[in-house]
Amino acid sequence: MERTYAHIDLDERRKIARWRAANLSVDIIAEKLGRHRSTVFRELKRNRFVDDQITDLTGYYCTVADQKARERRSKRRKLIRFDHLRQSVIKHISDGWSPQQIAGRMQLERHPISVSHETIYQFVYSDDGRKEGLWKYLPERRARRRPRHARRRHGRRFPPELSILHRPDMIARRKQFGHWECDLIQFRKKFGKANVTSLVERVSRFTVLLRNNDRQSRAVMDGVIRVLQPLPQMARRSITFDRGPEFTEWAYLQAGIGSQAWFCDPQSPWQKGTVENTNRRTRRWLPRDLDPLTLSDRDLVFICHRLNNMPRKCLGYKTPAEVFRQKLVANKHRCE
Repeated sequence: MERTYAHIDLDERRKIARWRAANLSVDIIAEKLGRHRSTVFRELKRNRFVDDQITDLTGYYCTVADQKARERRSKRRKLIRFDHLRQSVIKHISDGWSPQQIAGRMQLERHPISVSHETIYQFVYSDDGRKEGLWKYLPERRARRRPRHARRRHGRRFPPELSILHRPDMIARRKQFGHWECDLIQFRKKFGKANVTSLVERVSRFTVLLRNNDRQSRAVMDGVIRVLQPLPQMARRSITFDRGPEFTEWAYLQAGIGSQAWFCDPQSPWQKGTVENTNRRTRRWLPRDLDPLTLSDRDLVFICHRLNNMPRKCLGYKTPAEVFRQKLVANKHRCE
């Protein structure tokens, strides 16, 4: 018979507090309770009392721990009690929205019943959420929440006057529309040199993706010119790259569409964090073990549509497509 998991109750918490006071180890406590050691460890970590003023008072207290657990379950219970809310959250997660985007959009639309992004995360990683396999739909598809790390890039010599250190401050502060970041999304070596160029406009976070059959710089720049050329000049003022060999034809780009090129410091991908973050999001549809030569233009347009129509916290929960259109329309009115 399959065992049904039961939450730790107040009686068990009293025993845990007493045994911890007697300096029993987590393994021994778990054995006495008939629980897995990870359950006891998690209980001690999540529900202990912390006093920043009088540190000697910090510790595990059964009644405090029980209250903290009840409060946390009460928040999560909204998604259990209200079926329409739970189904809405599950649908948006399945559509690729992050918990932050879902919660932020609820606030923007003033839903009568809403939840925070942390409550959604807790639901996703709860027993109920795991049964639904919801974590698989999160942008990074991690079975456990953990910090992200930027990948390293190799540097290359570029004119010092094009260093990001000389890039106008208004670009760094996102005060002017029309400045992009560019990178290549790479795949397994067995698929050869085919890749996908990702372009993200810094103010709106609007994304463009296009396939390259190799990493030759001229071919990469031809693709960038092709997709940006139809835009007005104010919408393609500059592009920030890393120092990869794929971007050495920057002068060809500038001559083609007049976009100023800027380059990050060597091994500093965080200096173009907008496109790096977007690349991580695209891995849901573009895993490393995908053969990029099987991608059609229609596939990439579909991915861009999904990314550009998700609400973003940094945009006040508007979508990149909405902000991009607003900026283009505002410029058109100024020119008339």
